[in-house]
Amino acid sequence: MKEIKYKPIGIVHSPFKKTDNAPRQPAYGRGIEATVEIFPEYEEGLINIEKYSHIVLICHFHKSDTKPLKVRPPMEDKLRGVFASRSPNRPNPIGLSIVRLDRVEGRILYIRDVDIIDDTPVLDIKPYIPL
Repeated sequence: MKEIKYKPIGIVHSPFKKTDNAPRQPAYGRGIEATVEIFPEYEEGLINIEKYSHIVLICHFHKSDTKPLKVRPPMEDKLRGVFASRSPNRPNPIGLSIVRLDRVEGRILYIRDVDIIDDTPVLDIKPYIPL
């Protein structure tokens, strides 16, 4: 199969500089604020994004370096398959976080309830629409 390549559309600026001190998922990052800086060539794609209270960030786990197929989730004794976990160490290091969108100022999205480390590349943004 052909290799798949993506170009980031932006970058996350968060208070978490290392993976060790970042929350394991957005629920544990409640109240934590960050920003997403969208690169200038993608700014037009933000039109009307402020109408949503939450957005889905699809990111590249740029600090992930291992690709195990079995992982041990925190506070569990048994191994499980990586696809049955939220581990950042995956065959394709892609992350998904639903965050609260507080406001938009130009190319900057102000978000909260964040579990993403600083300088994480953003691959895509989608509005969160609950089922």
